[in-house]
Amino acid sequence: MGYLLKTTLIGLFFGTFGTTLGGIIGVTFKTTSNKFLSFILSLASGLMISIVCFDLVPEALEISGIPLIILGILLGVIGMIACDVLVQKKFNTSIKNVKTSNTLLKTGIIVSIGLALHNFPEGLSIRSRLWGIFKARIFSCTCNSFT
Repeated sequence: MGYLLKTTLIGLFFGTFGTTLGGIIGVTFKTTSNKFLSFILSLASGLMISIVCFDLVPEALEISGIPLIILGILLGVIGMIACDVLVQKKFNTSIKNVKTSNTLLKTGIIVSIGLALHNFPEGLSIRSRLWGIFKARIFSCTCNSFT
């Protein structure tokens, strides 16, 4: 089995496994407390921040410089603040009149928007990587046919 296919299948398995496991846990516990939901959201955000700090930022430092990294982080923060403001206006909630269900729904919508925004450039990078592999194989086959 090729390296690319093996990596794709492993990524697909663990991605769907985590989502399926989370869905099963969500369906199993019909009534969840706000403490439990807060704990899960805190755990997920802590994991994402640690991945950014200990994996993505050092890799980005190898590829580009600190100014581009800071610009990317600032654009991401500003984008999510803009999403928060737009969702806040849509639900028209104030700090004095916050209902738990509205707050959780708002958090879910903001996370969904963030995931959608995250997946767009990720898809572009996967496409460019696959296109690079495809061109390299065509070049390799062409060179091998002449030798």
